[in-house]
Amino acid sequence: MGLQSFEHGLERMVEGVFSRSSRSAIRPVELGRRLLREMDDHRSVDVRGRRIVPNAFTFHLSPKDLASFADIDFPIPVPRPRPYLSAREGFMYIVMFSTLYLSAYNVGSIIFELIDRAFPDPARPEYAEWSIAAIRWSVSSLIVAFPVFSYVSWLIARGGRIDPTKRSSRIRKQLTYLTLLLGACVLLGDLTALVYSLLGGELTVRFVLKAATIGVITGAIFGYYLYDLRNEEAEDRP
Repeated sequence: MGLQSFEHGLERMVEGVFSRSSRSAIRPVELGRRLLREMDDHRSVDVRGRRIVPNAFTFHLSPKDLASFADIDFPIPVPRPRPYLSAREGFMYIVMFSTLYLSAYNVGSIIFELIDRAFPDPARPEYAEWSIAAIRWSVSSLIVAFPVFSYVSWLIARGGRIDPTKRSSRIRKQLTYLTLLLGACVLLGDLTALVYSLLGGELTVRFVLKAATIGVITGAIFGYYLYDLRNEEAEDRP
């Protein structure tokens, strides 16, 4: 019995040193290992010679360790979903955001061309000749890019409904924050250009409509992904 106590004490000391220096949060496998050890330490034999062990245990965790587990009514601790990186998920999100940028650009390009045709610049009479070609190219790009964006978005949304942990994809958050950053820069640049033209007395109807187009398209994308990100963070908050 004394040898067994010495072995367990040495094991606890070694595990304690390595766990303090290497682990970031306690894991369920560690709890299971502690549970088996306690059962083994307190096993005994009844009057009939049968081996018996304790079958009721209570774990006491620090607030920091407890915060790393999901807040659900389940007898076994379940870790909270952690951000992960999957090659397939990365490919899907890169395609989705790339086609989003391409679709937004071509929608804006089409509207710009229509504004220029509705309010032509007298200094550029030759503009109407290649304006049709520019509109045709933007429409062609939009016909290809937007269905791809819609389909990939639907696949990602369906996968998220089936497995909510997929919303913790690291590349998804990175590309979402990149989209918010680009959107914020475009909105600030658009507003700055509008104020600059206003102060210089060069504000025209054509310029105001183009600035409004950029603001509406970028603002819609920025607002949607900011709303989605806030909802996700609210769901993850314990």
